[in-house]
Amino acid sequence: MRARTSRPVATPALLDPPRTAAARPPGERNQDPLPCGPPAAGDTPRHVINATSVLVHPGLGRAVLSGSARRAVAVASGCTDLEYDLHNGQRGRRGRETVAALLAAVPTAAAAYVVNSNPAALVLAATVLAPGRELVISRRELYEIRDGFRLPELLTSTGARLCPVGTADGAVLEDYRQAVWSGTGCVLTLVPGRSATGTPADRPDVAALAGLHVPVIADISSGLLRPEPALPGEPDAETALRQGATLVTAGGDKLLGGPQTGLLLGDRAVIEQVRRHPLARAMQADKLALAALRATVANGGTPTLAAVRAAPDDLRARGESLVGALRAGGVPAELVESHVTVLSGASTRLHSFAVAVDQRLAGRLRVGDPAVVGELRDGHLLLDLRPVPAGNDTDLVVAVLAAASRP
Repeated sequence: MRARTSRPVATPALLDPPRTAAARPPGERNQDPLPCGPPAAGDTPRHVINATSVLVHPGLGRAVLSGSARRAVAVASGCTDLEYDLHNGQRGRRGRETVAALLAAVPTAAAAYVVNSNPAALVLAATVLAPGRELVISRRELYEIRDGFRLPELLTSTGARLCPVGTADGAVLEDYRQAVWSGTGCVLTLVPGRSATGTPADRPDVAALAGLHVPVIADISSGLLRPEPALPGEPDAETALRQGATLVTAGGDKLLGGPQTGLLLGDRAVIEQVRRHPLARAMQADKLALAALRATVANGGTPTLAAVRAAPDDLRARGESLVGALRAGGVPAELVESHVTVLSGASTRLHSFAVAVDQRLAGRLRVGDPAVVGELRDGHLLLDLRPVPAGNDTDLVVAVLAAASRP
């Protein structure tokens, strides 16, 4: 680390709008233009079967909550011990049971805190570690996600001064080493580092960055708490902390399979600063999210993990059964091999099977009850089975038959 008295503030180069189109989920890019009109008053939110090629679809509410999480939400919808200790009759700390569940699931974390979204967690982390100081990040990781949401603008809103390193192809450890000085607040790495086009970015791992002796924030927005054998390429909080990350930030509504929340795990002193920061109050998770997250973490099994772990042979068998039922009902259908991405944009791809039907059914299915969203490809509507819980197979067949019977 070398001492410097001043340095110019770098302005990050943002991606051009055409590059961000690839970040949109395939299920959004390939929708047909059939006008369906707005839903009738009182019809929203509506139950939707996700049969797209994106397992955790941002436009469809991301993760499907487990049964235990839904039951917890039902209980929490009334009066509950949110900030009250029933044993001593005194005020209690908000979300204490949820935090305890997270710490039990990630033993390498000394402390944890929950806010209302992953961007909120990232904002709090940067606000505490780099106020008025430099935040070092690979230039490749400064991208636009969707709907004009730009990561550089989010980070600079915290008061941190961005110090982009490397090139559009990524950054190496020496790039980070040369950028770190006495005015550095922290290093931020998106794990795994990827661009909006979905290609992996060259970057050092968390352990190498931790060797620079400045705080490291590892953002693993996918939300895996521990290694998942079915997703060997996906990062997890346990591993990032073991490699030396000061803080891990993550989302609760993706691979973790819970509600929209932002997780901060790691150093006890830093987490305490986060908890006491004025912004933490504005970003606190509500009682329903805290209840659902606690149940999700404590009970483990989620529809998302079940979909990730589903064996291709089982998906094929389900598909053959669905195709048979549709043909028996007079609807032409074929079973085709497919692949799904676990998350939108850049993510692990999993082998799957899809039912191919007439593309003209797409608009009718979207306005059905339940609504069904698939993907248009090569003149067909593909209904991928990996994102669809097995318990919804009958509903899917009924929906397709109903759509085919309408003019």
